Amino acid sequence: MMRSIVQPGSPIPERIQWIEARGRTFSATLAAGLPLLEAARRAFATEGFAGGVLNFRGGALGPFAYVMPALSRTGDNAAFYSDTFRPDGVTRLKIGAMTLGRRDGAPFFHCHALWTEASGRSNGGHILPEETIIAEPFAVDAFGLDGAVFTAEPDPETNFKLFGPVPSASGVTTTSRAFALRLRPNQDFAGALEAFCRAHGIFRARLHGGVGSTIGARFTDGRSVIPFATELAVSSGFVASGAGGTLEAALDVALVDYLGGLAEGRLARGDNPVLMTMELVLEVLDEGAL
Repeated sequence: MMRSIVQPGSPIPERIQWIEARGRTFSATLAAGLPLLEAARRAFATEGFAGGVLNFRGGALGPFAYVMPALSRTGDNAAFYSDTFRPDGVTRLKIGAMTLGRRDGAPFFHCHALWTEASGRSNGGHILPEETIIAEPFAVDAFGLDGAVFTAEPDPETNFKLFGPVPSASGVTTTSRAFALRLRPNQDFAGALEAFCRAHGIFRARLHGGVGSTIGARFTDGRSVIPFATELAVSSGFVASGAGGTLEAALDVALVDYLGGLAEGRLARGDNPVLMTMELVLEVLDEGAL
């Protein structure tokens, strides 16, 4: 039986929150000296987008603030966050993903990453928008959305305020059909994407962004992450026909668990349920008639 975690609220019947949209990939360099949130906002605005998702491999932050996954102190949530950490010096990013959207009417992001702190300590977690400054310029690969924006709203199932896609048109020039998704808890990450693509006549899709959490993790090489609460970033993802002709999701991720363990690898299909949420964009590469 697949792992599951009891959430404080009742499950919402629609297990995938989604909006069909259009979008476009672009690359950008985030400028030094700016808050990470403002630099990301400017990068999307320059391309005409209010938001979307991005991925990075490398970068430098300082000052820098983050939290890690943690056990819930009150029982109001299935898991929670640690106290805030503010490491000295410049932190060197290794890999991460970001969702840029809106919260309380203003730009906001949800970002998970792995990094090395100036002390030499390797770590990972949830980067705080309000206290994080770019120390040196670094490049990102982004996907801007037209027709949808991720907006933070109260989620009664998890008792958190979480990003989910809502309709929003910008009228900017786009090149691809896309779906903005939020996967709800206790469903297999790969299986949910495969079922979604089958239901929408998608034969091949590329995943952009990818920020969320899983209940531990199982990798295709047999490794396991046992602690149940993670912060996860997708480094690469595709859905395409496998050797047997059925749709298969290939999801390469990086994560930190609530005990501070770090892991990277390809998730095993059918054995990686979502803990709280998973935000991402699927870019349609090939489709057929429903």
